[in-house]
Amino acid sequence: MQQLIVKTNLDKAIKWDKEVYTFNNKNVIAWGGFKDFFSLWFFNGVFLSDPEKVLVNASDGKTKSMRQWRFTNVDDMDEKKILSYINESIQTIKDGKEIKADVFEEKKPEGIFKDFLENNIDVKNAFEKLTKGKQKEYVVYIDEAKQEKTKTARLEKIKELILQNKGLNDKYKTK
Repeated sequence: MQQLIVKTNLDKAIKWDKEVYTFNNKNVIAWGGFKDFFSLWFFNGVFLSDPEKVLVNASDGKTKSMRQWRFTNVDDMDEKKILSYINESIQTIKDGKEIKADVFEEKKPEGIFKDFLENNIDVKNAFEKLTKGKQKEYVVYIDEAKQEKTKTARLEKIKELILQNKGLNDKYKTK
């Protein structure tokens, strides 16, 4: 993938501890490997014509504009097609196409999470000192659980993280 990307006029930047390729300081593409596949992410992928029908929304319902092209084998990579998609993605930047990020929606603990905090004052105090983003991660994590026993198990799991002033996903972030 790196050999293809150098054939473009994109600039490399490090964002979120990953290589992101930009045009006029706007994110265009990034790529990464996973257990069963590697993928090329198009930040403005929603605007691409996708003639090969290869782009997927990896987080349907959450991701609005990013799309990814997944590969399971290096032999699947067609240089001409990939460069065509990258160039079209650059053109979306030139054309000013973008989806504005939603205004940050603050989420407050409710139900069992609210009760848990009321009954664990040290955890409540630590939770209130977390950034709004970290608080939201925890609220969403608890709210996504469907069963009461799952919510209770998750509350026990996050208790120590909150007391340590850590976000739910901090362990995945590299320094």
